[in-house]
Amino acid sequence: MWQPSIAPGAVDRIACVGAGVIGGGWVAHFLARGHRVTAWDPAPDAEERLRRIVGAAWPALESLGLAEGASPDRLTVAATLEEAVADAEFVQESAPENLELKSDLLARIDAAAPIGVVVGSSTSGYRMTDMQAAAAHPERLVVGHPFNPPYLVPLVEVVGGERTDRAAVEWAAEFYTLTGKRVVLMDREVTGFIANRLQEALWREALHMIAEGEATVAQIETAVTAGPGLRWPFHGPSTTFHLAGGEGGIAHALDHFGVDGPWTRLDSPPLTDELRKALVTGAAEVTGGRPAAELIAERDRRLIAVLRALREAGA
Repeated sequence: MWQPSIAPGAVDRIACVGAGVIGGGWVAHFLARGHRVTAWDPAPDAEERLRRIVGAAWPALESLGLAEGASPDRLTVAATLEEAVADAEFVQESAPENLELKSDLLARIDAAAPIGVVVGSSTSGYRMTDMQAAAAHPERLVVGHPFNPPYLVPLVEVVGGERTDRAAVEWAAEFYTLTGKRVVLMDREVTGFIANRLQEALWREALHMIAEGEATVAQIETAVTAGPGLRWPFHGPSTTFHLAGGEGGIAHALDHFGVDGPWTRLDSPPLTDELRKALVTGAAEVTGGRPAAELIAERDRRLIAVLRALREAGA
């Protein structure tokens, strides 16, 4: 059974393999949390580009508040991958989205990094089961899927592959949480993970409307940002639907509207008793069973805060 060499809260030295937009964003995030970071990227201009990414991100990070000792000076750029991960206590891989490349790279990282170190991949779509096939120690390889820019957007989706030890998945989830991330610890693998699949559904519907001449790009942007997008910082689709049911909640909304409305080109699954129960139970868990009036008042306060923040930002 795999065992970590260090507790998540004791990590200091982090290796970031890949220093593009996502990898550079991770570097900035970890530096802002006070870690020492060693990075490696095969591009000849990698160090110059990486330090430029960190420099551009640093004012925003300063405004949010830095951890004690946080500094861009704690960044080192290694000459080789092996040098970068040799004494790492956590490794974040952020190579381009190519399955063969990622599989080979994770196998190289696995061969060079200390055996008790967790290795996270920033893949935006691949299953870890497919990426860990060539690794000698696949039990410590996990997906840590961030969102751009990683130094500002808190979400990270964490899931292991078929050969990943559950202890490594839980270790990674705790580590990311301690660095200030909001972690979704997934129960099972799904290609594209959760948030990307939700984004993709909206994007495809938008493409259909543009292609059919039903809406312009500008109309769709306004429809999202001035409408449902305002609620999304604090209410996901199920809670939104729950409040649409008024005092009867999501159970009333499901009975009234169902799930297969005429407003999308995407097919919905049948509203079985099992799906209905999962939605009603899930909404109750998310809202803590609070009455609709209390939730609506809270929603309105949050909407006002979002609107004020947008106004102050000139949006």
